[in-house]
Amino acid sequence: MKGFVDAPNYFIELLEGGTTLDNVIDNHVYEQNLAEKNAFVVADLGALMRQHVLWKTTMPLVRPFYPVSCNSSPVVIEVLSALGVGFVCANKAETTLVLNHDVPPENIILSGVCKQLSLIKHAAKTGINYLVCENETELRKIARAHPEAKLLLQVSTDAQVEEASVTIGCSLKSCRHLLEMAKELSVNVVGVTFQVPASCRDPQAYTHALSDARCIFDMAKELGFDMKILDIGGGFSGSEFQLKQLFFHVCLIRPISPQPLMVSPIIFEIYMALDTSALFSHCVFCTPDELTQNDAPEFVYYMNDGVYGSFMGKLFGNVITTPSVHKLSLTLDEPVFSSSLWGPSCDPLDQVVEHCLLPELAVGDWLIFSNMGASGQEGPATLSDTDQPPVYYTISTDDWFEMQEAGISLDDTMKNLSLVQYGL
Repeated sequence: MKGFVDAPNYFIELLEGGTTLDNVIDNHVYEQNLAEKNAFVVADLGALMRQHVLWKTTMPLVRPFYPVSCNSSPVVIEVLSALGVGFVCANKAETTLVLNHDVPPENIILSGVCKQLSLIKHAAKTGINYLVCENETELRKIARAHPEAKLLLQVSTDAQVEEASVTIGCSLKSCRHLLEMAKELSVNVVGVTFQVPASCRDPQAYTHALSDARCIFDMAKELGFDMKILDIGGGFSGSEFQLKQLFFHVCLIRPISPQPLMVSPIIFEIYMALDTSALFSHCVFCTPDELTQNDAPEFVYYMNDGVYGSFMGKLFGNVITTPSVHKLSLTLDEPVFSSSLWGPSCDPLDQVVEHCLLPELAVGDWLIFSNMGASGQEGPATLSDTDQPPVYYTISTDDWFEMQEAGISLDDTMKNLSLVQYGL
């Protein structure tokens, strides 16, 4: 079975009899060693189901909305749509993709800053009414091109201001002016949205953001708006501990939002395997004068995929985790060395991992990158379809039965997907 990103029908391999993702990776590494040694992706769709269950169990009041920019794979869109998840779209291509998968317009939020007038008109034409707004100029465009819009006021957070060079959203002080202008222009404001960066470690970040949201809800009530939506943004690691912390904060502000809240969930787990034979590897040594007894070589490896391909997320600030070395390339108790990983373009920007510890690799060894769902498959591809790594979608029998118990079936809700037994 070969799964391709843009095939008209998508195949999902059902893992039975104790077959694991490691077995799938081993099998495809073996196949590629006999062929071109191309990079490939193994996607565990069961992780989508497990994270959805975790979210609904921990945050039953919060309805998840998924940012399409994280991973625009049609299979991901179809599975999440079947699970009842909403979608956050930032441009026309993303809204068209989601609408083409029969997602109702009321389940779509149009985000993005400084939206063009043509995009706002497209939203009005397709019935997408939930729009994010952060400034006076955009508010006037929306009032002119989409009078039926329901606005979510984008508010900046202290954590965002501290960590970003460009602040997205309006300040708390300017919110009243925007609300008064919306009232004057007869534009309906239905909620507030904010974003706490994923890298923020301040335990009070959500407390401060929710306090600001409380103030804005009070301002809106004074002006006659009936706001019922609080979008608490993304930036979640997906851990149960973090979700429970957030659930505590959300419960504290429950009175201001009797309707389901909106949030962006974490993307599913992807394994990406690359081989290092595309170009070459070399090591950098200190000069004899600089070399000490404790100094060790630093290895620089060039891979057959980089930031202009599957690691595009690196250009948007995503951190690419240190890969593991495929077990067929390893022997026991090998020493590790300082290493950096680069794509094949020889561009100074094409650095995938700046520093990591790896054993000394040989040409043809395989590196496995896990949790690449939101880092390696986002945005429009820079490569042609034929150059993109093939994607092999998998799901275990336990996860598949759980999806069926949730009312999801291939015939009714995921008509573009086909389930096949792994190995056939």
